[in-house]
Amino acid sequence: MTEGAPAHRLAEPDRPWRMRTYAGHSNARASNELYRRNLAKGQTGLSIAFDLPTQTGYDPDHELARGEVGKVGVSIAHRGDMHTLLEGIPLDQMNTSMTINATAAWLLALYIVTAEGQGVDMPALQGTTQNDIIKEFLARGTYAFPPAPSMRLIADMVAFTVEHVPEWNPINICSYHLQEAGATPVQEIAYALSNAIAVLDAVRERVPEDRMGRVFQRISFFVNAGVRFIEEHAKLRAMARLWEEIGRERYGVQDPKHLRFRYGVQVNSLGLTEVQPENNVQRIVLEALAVTIGRNARARSIQLPAWNEALGLPRPADQQWSLRIQQVLAFETDVLDYPDIFEGSKVMDGLVAELMEGARAEMKVVADRGGAVEAVPYMKGALVDSNRERLRRIESGQQIVVGQNKFTETEPSPLDRDAEGRILVVDPAIEAEQVEAVRRWRAERDAGRAERALAELARVADSDENIMPATIEAARAGVTTGEWAQALREVFGEYRAPTGVGQAAAAPGTEELEELREEVERISEALGRRLKILVGKPGLDGHSNGAEQIAVMARDIGMDVVYEGIRLTPAQIARSALQEGVHVVGLSILSGSHRELIPAVMKALREAGVDVPVVVGGIIPEQDVEPLRAAGVAAVYTPKDFELTRIMRDIVELVSSSAASHVQA
Repeated sequence: MTEGAPAHRLAEPDRPWRMRTYAGHSNARASNELYRRNLAKGQTGLSIAFDLPTQTGYDPDHELARGEVGKVGVSIAHRGDMHTLLEGIPLDQMNTSMTINATAAWLLALYIVTAEGQGVDMPALQGTTQNDIIKEFLARGTYAFPPAPSMRLIADMVAFTVEHVPEWNPINICSYHLQEAGATPVQEIAYALSNAIAVLDAVRERVPEDRMGRVFQRISFFVNAGVRFIEEHAKLRAMARLWEEIGRERYGVQDPKHLRFRYGVQVNSLGLTEVQPENNVQRIVLEALAVTIGRNARARSIQLPAWNEALGLPRPADQQWSLRIQQVLAFETDVLDYPDIFEGSKVMDGLVAELMEGARAEMKVVADRGGAVEAVPYMKGALVDSNRERLRRIESGQQIVVGQNKFTETEPSPLDRDAEGRILVVDPAIEAEQVEAVRRWRAERDAGRAERALAELARVADSDENIMPATIEAARAGVTTGEWAQALREVFGEYRAPTGVGQAAAAPGTEELEELREEVERISEALGRRLKILVGKPGLDGHSNGAEQIAVMARDIGMDVVYEGIRLTPAQIARSALQEGVHVVGLSILSGSHRELIPAVMKALREAGVDVPVVVGGIIPEQDVEPLRAAGVAAVYTPKDFELTRIMRDIVELVSSSAASHVQA
């Protein structure tokens, strides 16, 4: 503080945080145009959203990419795509965040090679790769390789960037998706910091001990902030204190600059509602306060969701609205004018101490189970339980969600007038164009150089050498995203993460659940065997929270449950339904690929001779419901359908009606 400034004011307002918009869709050309428009509107950093094939290591022409290309982000299959994506954006001046995990080493290599084309050397690059694979096993599902080689890839990236890309954050420990999966504030703190410890321990084996301070400095976090914004602010202060404690005591870090808790944020999307979506705007504003109002725990970068993300992909105007919220907060209010306003607050100090105590206890539980990697099944089960409790409170009315379970009487919303136009719909032709483009790329590149680069990549993967130099050369050689990932799959193997369904505790008994159990018993007796449901996740969508809750509740009311987790083809779902002899199939898709994948599953079921009711849940726009019904779907559930007990009652009744009709036939 400058001499002469009063203690309760700053001599000059702080600089605003970096403002981002999480964006990307369709192809590189369309996304580049969107980024340049957003930057012209005052955005101060890029945040790249990749589509699911890019995130999970598949080219657009792979079977599992069907219906997913360009949907939840931009399709990037090779260095040509990355060059187009960033054309006209000077990478020596830009700070870029890439939400990429399993294929983070590959996307960073493409970024480095694109920068080389601009004449920009690695030390000049600034930005972040999310690169948090433990969170993917727990909450988001875009993993590609087993835990041990996945952690090796992260450690290689950290070791490489600390030496060669020193201004890059090689990992964003991401508690955001933990909260989206139902984590309490204590769990969010504990699991994120346990995750960070696992990463640092892995990196420690690959760098000299005197580099650990620099390594610690480059570990950043990506957090969530819910609408209980006072508690959420306390959570961030607690994380900062615990992070410093871990640095000093476990890793011997002493430099205060290295010990800073550096985080970016996207505020809560889990709390956004499909009904009365105008309420989402004030939710977003209040959540933004949690990460800006207190100077000692303020975010370094922020991206806000759009009001309509519970409905589908936001349009450019919706993203602009969220950017303007940040700009009003930074430039019109006085949040940046004062020292920390919570310093000395008994309430804040008490909340922080409470959260730190709880987090330390939960971190010990994780440590006693062997650390974050070994404790993935435990943490996954705990998140499923926490999410179930959250949903129970909402369904019972104990936790009020305005417009959803209370104050539901409403005037027509102007935001609802154009149901088809209120979200961005990716042109279905994009997928075919990207398939043709990647095949053309393979045909026109130097095939010999690509083959040699892949052979070297496989050799390095099977050694203990750092993977990054071979990955960068593969990017230069024109290797594709799918080829890079497949080369590593052949060395590392593949993996299916635990679902958490088996680890989840049994639900406490209620009168409604007991009635459902009795109905399941009656129908099972009539069927001659236990009523059985298959819960399936077709395609690459890894957001499995809803599917897990349906599977757990089906188990709790006495059904046999077949749930194999995420990333299934329509043929796999049909084959499993036939072999298991299920009575009903439940499908969950949140990636926007329902138009393509649900009819494909229905066709596969018919061809397999499986004639049972099919229900679908996910982020499904109103205009897509009737086409799904026309394809044979018996019921469609969207985020407005929050009452799990009612959904399960519907499913039980569907099976009962289906069984009766088969008897009559």
